[in-house]
Amino acid sequence: MRDRDSELRLADVLVETADTLSEGFDPEHYLRWLADRCVELLDAQGAGVMYTGQGDGVHLIPGTRQQHVVRDLLAVQHLGGPCLESFGTGEPVPPVPIDGKGAGARWPEFSERAERHGVAGTYAVPLRRRGAKTMGVLNVFVPHAPQVADSERQLHIAQALARAAAVGLLNHRTHTECRTRSEHLQTALDSRIRIEQAKGILAERWSTGTDEAFEVLRRFARRERLVMDVVATQVIKGEIDGEALGRDRSEPS
Repeated sequence: MRDRDSELRLADVLVETADTLSEGFDPEHYLRWLADRCVELLDAQGAGVMYTGQGDGVHLIPGTRQQHVVRDLLAVQHLGGPCLESFGTGEPVPPVPIDGKGAGARWPEFSERAERHGVAGTYAVPLRRRGAKTMGVLNVFVPHAPQVADSERQLHIAQALARAAAVGLLNHRTHTECRTRSEHLQTALDSRIRIEQAKGILAERWSTGTDEAFEVLRRFARRERLVMDVVATQVIKGEIDGEALGRDRSEPS
């Protein structure tokens, strides 16, 4: 029954991991949540993420469990550690014991710090969708030396969560980019509509063509150092003196 409950909980978490399209989505808050779910599902001492996906440097994001310990263990890895190794290869680092033959031989400074905090083992998996760039690394810390019987299962669960998170983050980025492009296009369309409306107002007022009206708008905007859309809006609202605009009718292009 316990295994079935664990499987159901993992399924629930994987579904929640895909929910990244909500308003106000915060990648750091999301990855902190991910680290906490790893601690819950893997009975870990702590977990955190070394994240580079925002393009503005490296972000160290510990979960809420033993937050200061996890942050310290992520920070010391600038000298070497499972995160850097996984990030460099794009592959997981299987569970490694924190001792002289395991982590101590590969990352001495990290191993010394981990022993000081009572960590007995660690593993790391990349935040990476197949074929895509690695966005960061999920690092898990455990209080007991890794056992062969459990290591494969724990690594598999961590990989599933990390891949799901990578897909969620990429989906959010794509959604944000599409929404931004849509907003820019709508802004440009609205501006064009206002300019066309202003041209029509002036052409009717002066009994002239829309091309001449546009040239007047363009000259006035250039002379007053204003954006054409601003001038068009002022014309529509009747905020520009007609004589001021009329002077630009007689000026050469």
